[in-house]
Amino acid sequence: MAYLPLHHDFTGKVVVVTGAGGVLCGDMARAYAIAGAKVAALDLNEEAVLKLAEELKAEGYICEGYKANVLDREVLEAVHQQVLADLGPCDILINGAGGNNPRATTDNEYQHEAKEGQKTFFDLDAAGVDFVFKLNFQGTLLPTQVFAKDMVERKSGNILNISSMNAFTPLTKIPAYSGAKAGISNFTQWLATHFAGTGIRCNAIAPGFIVSNQNRALLFNADGTPTARSNKILGGTPMGRFADSEELLGGMFFLTDDKAASAVTGVILPIDCGFAAYSGV
Repeated sequence: MAYLPLHHDFTGKVVVVTGAGGVLCGDMARAYAIAGAKVAALDLNEEAVLKLAEELKAEGYICEGYKANVLDREVLEAVHQQVLADLGPCDILINGAGGNNPRATTDNEYQHEAKEGQKTFFDLDAAGVDFVFKLNFQGTLLPTQVFAKDMVERKSGNILNISSMNAFTPLTKIPAYSGAKAGISNFTQWLATHFAGTGIRCNAIAPGFIVSNQNRALLFNADGTPTARSNKILGGTPMGRFADSEELLGGMFFLTDDKAASAVTGVILPIDCGFAAYSGV
């Protein structure tokens, strides 16, 4: 057997991670650095990525932090030139930047249950919806346009997008975010086809529910007990638990490993404890 993929080695690879100032993508950046990669950590929050870079350097790894707005092509082009000078051409692009916005979220799951003063579907803010679509879709498209040029020139590379289990079945309350992530899944397949002859593979992971600082109040009450929505989630999850952020890393490594996943492209991999597979019956 020419290759038995028991160990992922990214030594010498240049990995660009957008959204690396956040917890999930920060963990991804750290994992690649530990696996030997030269990591470019990008985020609008410059302080966060500089701190991440300093920590990893202190531990003996290679990481540089860059302030970047994934919705600004000129800024991304400038950062691209910095990354080329500091680390070299991009081998792997992790499009991790994204998120939701309260202006694009309803207060109720069902219109017929709406109460006076609640934000309903009819009250959704058009600018908020537009922001969510731009952040998730264009925030993936623009970095790909900038950094995938390196891959085309070298006829090899990997793009990993971040979809969501709500791209398979939309969640209540978050129509814009669900639609945007469905768009990411579709775009991933489009990119995989478009770049198929260039040596570039493009895949996505679709995380399930992961407890973070951003959603903790939605999932747990002040006394630590699950909220009603949390109980509904766990009731629809075959494994009966939330996923841990570190459980995303194995799928990420597999999909971006040219030896382990050499024939895998256009795949959206759920990492959701079975949520997307369960019909409720």
